Amino acid sequence: MRLSLDDLKLPLAAAWLRLRGSRLGLRVAALPWWHRWPTRREWLRLAAALPLLFVLYVLALIPFTPGIRDIRKAKLEQPAQVMSADGKPIALFKRSNRQWVKLDDISPSVLQALIATEDHRFYQHHGMDWRRTLGSAIHTLRGDPQGGSTLTQQLARNLYPTEIGRAPTLNRKLKEAITAFKIEALYTKEEILETYLNTVPFLYNAFGIEMAARTYFDKPAARLTVLESATLVGMLKGTSYYNPVLNPDRALYRRNTVLSQMVKRGKLSEADYAQLRKRPMRIDFERQEEPQGMAPHFAQQLRKWLIDWADRNDYNIYTDGLVVHTTLDSRLQAWASQAVARQTRTLQGVANGAWSQRDGWNAANPLVQQLVRESPAWRAARKRAGPDGKESEEDTLRALLADKAWMKQLREDKTRVQAGFVALDPRSSEVLAWVGSRDFAQDAYDHVQQARRQPGSTFKPFVYGAALQQGARPDDRRVDGPVEIQLAGGEVWRPTDATPPTGREMTLRDALAYSKNTITAEVMQSVGPGRVARLARALGVRQSPLDEVPALALGSSPVSLLEMTNAYASLAHGGRYLPPRMVTRIEDAEGRVLAEFSPPRPERVMDEDQAYALVDMLRAVVDKGTAVAVRQRYGIHADVAGKTGTTQGNADGWFILMHPAIVAGAWAGFNDARITLRSDRWGQGSRSALPMVGDFMSRALRSPAIDGKARFEPPEQNHWWSDMVGRLRERMQGWWGPQAQAPQDKARPPEPAPAPDATPDQAPGPLAPPGPGLSPGEEIIESTPALPAPSVPLTEGTLGPVQERGVQEASPGMPEPTGQGEAPAGSGVVITPIQP
Repeated sequence: MRLSLDDLKLPLAAAWLRLRGSRLGLRVAALPWWHRWPTRREWLRLAAALPLLFVLYVLALIPFTPGIRDIRKAKLEQPAQVMSADGKPIALFKRSNRQWVKLDDISPSVLQALIATEDHRFYQHHGMDWRRTLGSAIHTLRGDPQGGSTLTQQLARNLYPTEIGRAPTLNRKLKEAITAFKIEALYTKEEILETYLNTVPFLYNAFGIEMAARTYFDKPAARLTVLESATLVGMLKGTSYYNPVLNPDRALYRRNTVLSQMVKRGKLSEADYAQLRKRPMRIDFERQEEPQGMAPHFAQQLRKWLIDWADRNDYNIYTDGLVVHTTLDSRLQAWASQAVARQTRTLQGVANGAWSQRDGWNAANPLVQQLVRESPAWRAARKRAGPDGKESEEDTLRALLADKAWMKQLREDKTRVQAGFVALDPRSSEVLAWVGSRDFAQDAYDHVQQARRQPGSTFKPFVYGAALQQGARPDDRRVDGPVEIQLAGGEVWRPTDATPPTGREMTLRDALAYSKNTITAEVMQSVGPGRVARLARALGVRQSPLDEVPALALGSSPVSLLEMTNAYASLAHGGRYLPPRMVTRIEDAEGRVLAEFSPPRPERVMDEDQAYALVDMLRAVVDKGTAVAVRQRYGIHADVAGKTGTTQGNADGWFILMHPAIVAGAWAGFNDARITLRSDRWGQGSRSALPMVGDFMSRALRSPAIDGKARFEPPEQNHWWSDMVGRLRERMQGWWGPQAQAPQDKARPPEPAPAPDATPDQAPGPLAPPGPGLSPGEEIIESTPALPAPSVPLTEGTLGPVQERGVQEASPGMPEPTGQGEAPAGSGVVITPIQP
């Protein structure tokens, strides 16, 4: 027999009365009100207080939700534009990869499918659908969780994922509802739909309905069919789970569910539904990549600085319509990109041929085996093997080496030639061109500022500059002979050159022009590594640490291309340092100037006479030394000076060329310094890096953008003072004697290039004339640095080729205005912090 509720009332009431009349019940009734049974009045008060407490809690959450100003900005989002110095667009800093389209430019079937599936009472509610919210709560309590958010609530969550969050908590739902009410108060229903469809994510870096239509169906949103619209709307329930690319069966089921909802809401007929639901899932997938722009690495560095500047000045680079005017010249940038592309294609052919030889890329090569052991595939295989070692390391190695497709991909990745190029205006240190890698899409790693590589002989000018500061002259002579340098721990370093020593005297000018390692190391011993390092830092190598050891003379400490080019720019500027500049001014969307950035006051870091003397020495490198190709091959007859550089094993090729109006530097090599071109000819900086600079400068110096006729002018001299200093210096050199320096014979003609086949046994005598005396096509072989043995504690235990180091990225440190409007004179940009 079943008992009804009325049958239970009397027994329950009797039990309650007995409990109240018991000893325990009487004691409870005698306690204070918070420890006894509440009276009916107290129950009523509690019931009235709960809604009040809830309202107070909601009011307390309002300050933690997006403000009215932020919500207005979300719809009027205007990303920052980056412009070149000549008014060409460089980049657009969008929050995500999307293209905003108006509601009229979206297929009506998208709107019908969206409202029918996600929020069919969209036009009746004011931000929250109370019926749907209550129904969702009931279903959730029954163990069948269902979404209860309206389109407006979803928009709030999409626009402000950080402020609102996505955790399934009451706190998040309340903040979401509050923001939805604010949105409904500010936007019309059409504006809400337009904003929602332009901000919703669809995987594969596609945001908004336009990018989704182009990604999955290769067409604009205006041309989407009913089936395609239902497919995209169906993804909103779970983009990964209903991904039509990876999960077509799930996507098909969800598409048909959307179609049935359209039938239910009167947006699709039963007959059309019966036909459409039978059709297979068809997509035309094409990933939509963001346009790189003309200078992606430059824009990448600029974005970091701009975000910091915007935060400090209460701007948003994604919404406030900032217009950033930069120093980059679009014509020079295009020529730099073309020069890098041309040369790296040539070098890639050399690398492919070299590594295709029998002793190149093969399973028996120890380097190849080491690269396999360092790969992610190796680590994944060893992780699968587990700690008990189900598969030995040798078995894993054999399996990977036998995988031809994977080994082909590994070889392509490791032997891909890379390059970096940067050009500065030495008078203002403005960045004129910046190419960070061969292809930003393949390798976004920046080889201009981020990469640190050994500079080789391009570091030698700092050695000779330090010697000039100590009183040496460009025409002072040194004997081209064997050199032995005692190192710490009893080691002896014997630097060598590409050709044997001749035993003849050679001027410092020619020693630098022909890149003599022995004489450079000897000069370093005379001035000391500390002075050389201090001069390099003063001129511009201010971020990379420099080891103050003898091998520093040959470029043993890794540095960045930007630092080296900046240091050469300081020389071209008469020994005055200016940090690189990238930005000239920032405007708002209406063209009002928010900040202007003027060059800082130059810092005198080297005497002007000494700087000019060093530049004059570097002219000889181009006129008759290792960089004669600048004149012979590229026909550059302007007043230029520069230096080539090659590191041990030909791992890195460098070249930096100076002109009074522009300084350009290039690096060529591989991301892994153990990989080389395997060619002494092509590995030279004069063959790998110089062509990029030569190609670029031959165009730049003929263009109106650069004054190709400008010359390095010697500083004005006070004759009586300079004559007195010269006589005093000659007398002091006479006191020091020939041990410190070989006497100078002013009657001698300029010293020629060392004969390539000279040997120590040859008697001293006149050599072939330098520079102009070379036969057509003949080049001087640059000496690669013969660095000390690995036992010398210099860089990573060895001064052979070092692998690319994981260096912390430094922001480009743009000029900082003291406030909006005009910046004071002397305010400027700091790219690399000065080392103590």
